[in-house]
Amino acid sequence: MSDSRRQSAVGQPERGRADQPQHVDVLIVGAGISGIGCAHYLKERHPERSFLILEARERIGGTWDLFRYPGVRSDSDLHTFGFEFRPWRSQNAIADGREILDYIRQTARDEGLEPHIRTGHRVVSAAWNSDAACWTVSVRRGPATLELTASWLFLGTGYYRYDSGYLPEFPGLENYRGRLVHPQRWPDGLDCEGERVVVIGSGATAMTLVPALAAKAASVVMLQRSPGYVMSLPRRDELANRLTRWFGPRLGYALARRKNIALQTAMYRLCRRFPRQSRRVIRRLIAKQLPDGYPVDLHFNPRYAPWDQRLCFVPGGDLFRAIRDGRAEVVTGRIDTFTQTGVRLSSGRELEADTIVTATGLRLQALGGIELQVDGAPVEVSRRVVFRGMMLDSVPNMAFLVGYTNASWTLRVGLVCEHLCRLLSHMDATGADTCVAELPYPHMQTRPMLDLDAGYVRRALDELPRQGLREPWVLSMDYHADVRVLRDGPVQDRNLRFLRSRQPSGHSSSRKLGAMNGGDERTIAAAAGGHR
Repeated sequence: MSDSRRQSAVGQPERGRADQPQHVDVLIVGAGISGIGCAHYLKERHPERSFLILEARERIGGTWDLFRYPGVRSDSDLHTFGFEFRPWRSQNAIADGREILDYIRQTARDEGLEPHIRTGHRVVSAAWNSDAACWTVSVRRGPATLELTASWLFLGTGYYRYDSGYLPEFPGLENYRGRLVHPQRWPDGLDCEGERVVVIGSGATAMTLVPALAAKAASVVMLQRSPGYVMSLPRRDELANRLTRWFGPRLGYALARRKNIALQTAMYRLCRRFPRQSRRVIRRLIAKQLPDGYPVDLHFNPRYAPWDQRLCFVPGGDLFRAIRDGRAEVVTGRIDTFTQTGVRLSSGRELEADTIVTATGLRLQALGGIELQVDGAPVEVSRRVVFRGMMLDSVPNMAFLVGYTNASWTLRVGLVCEHLCRLLSHMDATGADTCVAELPYPHMQTRPMLDLDAGYVRRALDELPRQGLREPWVLSMDYHADVRVLRDGPVQDRNLRFLRSRQPSGHSSSRKLGAMNGGDERTIAAAAGGHR
């Protein structure tokens, strides 16, 4: 490929005619683990289709590039969090953020996806035109606004808002004279060595930060309003490592993945079916890792049942070890006010701190905050219902991905992306260029899309899509059920319509394959003969 053609593939949008923006068959939004996964499946199963990945940040990696706080790591094993098509080769099953980021970037490199990625391109809005059967997408690149068109949109944006985390209205916050840090905006080079640190929060971020900071800080207090469930997992999965040695990286990885899926599923189902017994087991496991006489019920025995909120996992029990060693302390109580030197609790106790870390949660955002229109009418995302957990009713040719809250996020990446490829094959076979899910009746009963009783979910319920009471209008949190529906089930459904537009859009993949993928004229001609 010549230098000029390579530049057109990754540089500014190229126009076929003066009045026509660049067109791709599938526009992927987000170059994190969801977007990279989708690109792999498209390239493997639909090599004739053009695609492009737009990433708002200047680097790929998504969440794993965003979070830079000390100790950032996965809270599930990498044999299930990793891609199904790419073995996880590290000895660590619970991996730190840098390892995961390297894994994502190396996957993009080895799969030949880098020429399809444009960083620093933020998708602002997308408008669907039924007559042309395509999306017109507005993209911000620095001060400039660009336009592209696409036959399909895939939103691999996750559901976290990247520009800011959640910060409650703390009384007296303006009085505090020390350093205040939110994990989502961790300053480069800050390690809190020799300092007194208070970490406010009880979720996965707080439980990651506390043992990491305790290695250097003079003291670390995890201040929580109420306790959460915490379980210890080995950092290394010795059986998975042995399977890799015995059967090689691919088969060993597949076997370890299957084993861990089964364990995750069994644990979740047992907790939901036998909540009282599960609570007692979790409490005993925690008590064994803490000093005799430690107030387990005060700090680690929540009011809610297991998996009403997501369980937190700590690798090798590092949080409990920091508590045992006296390097970290857990305090459960309510904040009365911030003072000049720290925090005063409603009990009257004062916690002095040189640095306060507000690990108070994330903010959710539906579909990356992209403004959607269908035939000129704005799409109110909060009034739409999810179809098979990957499309919205009455929004054509758009798929999105939300991972599991009770298992590894990436388990759902493969299933959704495979199903998208099956939809595209069905459209090819039938000559359709539009796929849209339609509600069976206009006032169908719905419920929140996410059923976790976590604060960050409750705060965003009015902004997220809804789900129905039964298939196919649900966001399933059951991997095995999704395998039956998304991988093995039929593509056609009475709630899914396949149509052909009234006017051809003039944007076939063959017109742009040369510019997008660096193909020569023979490649373009071959694609034109086999596409749709």
